[in-house]
Amino acid sequence: MVLIDTPALYYRAFYSVPDSIVNDEGQPVNAVRGVLDAIAQMIRRFDSPRVVATMDADWRPAFRTAIMPEYKAARVKDAEAGTEIPSELAVQLPIMTAVMSAAGIPIAEVDGTEADDVIATMAAESRTPVVIVSPDRDLLALIDAATDVSVLRPRKGGEWEAITQADLPETYGVPDGTRYRELAAMRGDPSDGLPGAPGIGEKTAATLLANFGSLESIIKAAKAGVKTGGLSPKRAITLIEVEETLHKTIEVMRCLTDVAHGLDLETVPGVLDRAAVEAAARGQNIRRSVDNLVTTLGSADNGSRAETNLSTGAPPQPFAMTTGTSAAAPAQVSAADSPATPLPGPVSADSWSQSRLVGFDLETTGVDPSTARIVTAAFVESVDSSRTWLADPGVEIPEPARAVHGITTEFAQANGAPIAEVVAELCTVLADLKADDAVVVGHNVVYDLSVLAAEVRRHQPHIDLAALLPTIIDTFVLDKRVEQFRRGKRTLTETAKRWKVTLLDAHDAAADALAALDISRALAESSAEIAKLTRDEIMTSQGEWKRAQAADLQSWLRRKGNAEAVVDGSWPMA
Repeated sequence: MVLIDTPALYYRAFYSVPDSIVNDEGQPVNAVRGVLDAIAQMIRRFDSPRVVATMDADWRPAFRTAIMPEYKAARVKDAEAGTEIPSELAVQLPIMTAVMSAAGIPIAEVDGTEADDVIATMAAESRTPVVIVSPDRDLLALIDAATDVSVLRPRKGGEWEAITQADLPETYGVPDGTRYRELAAMRGDPSDGLPGAPGIGEKTAATLLANFGSLESIIKAAKAGVKTGGLSPKRAITLIEVEETLHKTIEVMRCLTDVAHGLDLETVPGVLDRAAVEAAARGQNIRRSVDNLVTTLGSADNGSRAETNLSTGAPPQPFAMTTGTSAAAPAQVSAADSPATPLPGPVSADSWSQSRLVGFDLETTGVDPSTARIVTAAFVESVDSSRTWLADPGVEIPEPARAVHGITTEFAQANGAPIAEVVAELCTVLADLKADDAVVVGHNVVYDLSVLAAEVRRHQPHIDLAALLPTIIDTFVLDKRVEQFRRGKRTLTETAKRWKVTLLDAHDAAADALAALDISRALAESSAEIAKLTRDEIMTSQGEWKRAQAADLQSWLRRKGNAEAVVDGSWPMA
């Protein structure tokens, strides 16, 4: 069973995941996405849906502050409310809990206690091995070989550190969880208001415990005037002076093991209600994380867990957006279902703007298309009709790229499909779209297609990508054609703002593809010249416009002093 220290994870996500990720109301959802992704990763790691999300009902319980009033006092942000939660994080918690509850992940909190107490109680009750997922070092005190309780701690770069009782001697110099709690009491923790013993750090505390066996024995030796085993006269005096504080600290750190959490651990996980998940996720800009979680739950469960659409009683329906490696093209939307926006001037039925439009985007490992590798990909026809891929690129994802799209090397390796398979499937989708006379839309799509071309050469050299391409629309090229002298950047984000297109999750492949799709429609509506061109005419015209635009930019750069500037005018691929 996996016990999630949810507060510790949502604080970590809140401060590490970009807060530019917002929902339809402009509220950050970075913590929601971080926690949901972490839970999905745990389910995959242990191939088990038996996960419980524990919560703090009271992050400064009265029974702890009665022992040490300074416990976590420095964290209080609002003295009247007695809370440490920033308002930007507080608004995310109901979203997070609604999704987890609908997905069948039990949420456990008990009045007057912290998540640590719920975790300790469940660990004591469990009849199966327990993994505690938390960055909180205090929970290392619960590690127990006899009951098979271990801790998994997040590390930098998306890595995780598994700690069992066998790891404690080498990692912390103590034999078990009980001695670790005593080490932590001597070391102290300023963030929790635990003072420790001045001048005694973690290594010294470990040495004293190794030589004397327990905190009680160390204190006795100090009072007896022992001067060996690392117990210098100064340290002895210090320990004697803070003896009462150390005992209080241990009591504050000791977790309750008898809280009434109200869960039957044998029934975990609960029922997955897809309709409720969909409702909880709607408008929150967390689709990728939710879809990842639901897919992972289903895979780990092997179909054994009950699923239901509680609102209708109907069999569960899949999400429109899926993450996977099926080679099927995106579902078609008929003209009756998705009428084209009326355009100015006469527009023939065979114009590109009246065709089936499908957005396309890649997120990658870098900016050079010859060396960048695919991490995520998306074909999007509408908000409710899209296909996404997560690939294991086969190389490390550099930190600058991870900071942009949020995918770590570890996550891609654990959850992504082999890059060769993804490349083959992307080519299959393009071929199918070409056969359907569809139009593929992207922003600065020459980059995406050039990256794909390089990946084809690496992994599927027998494929002729150029021959597979359908009609291509590049909103970067069209935007410069429509408003050639507009000042400012022409990034997707800025171009979306100009054409009043919503882009809530920039650098998410599906969100970017959808934004490019909407921009293409806005551009067509604004320009009869562009809208009326046939698929063949728009391809020819864009090639000419791109070459002219590149030549103008190259000339401008050289006039500004860069005499060696060269701007490639290739299109639609370099």
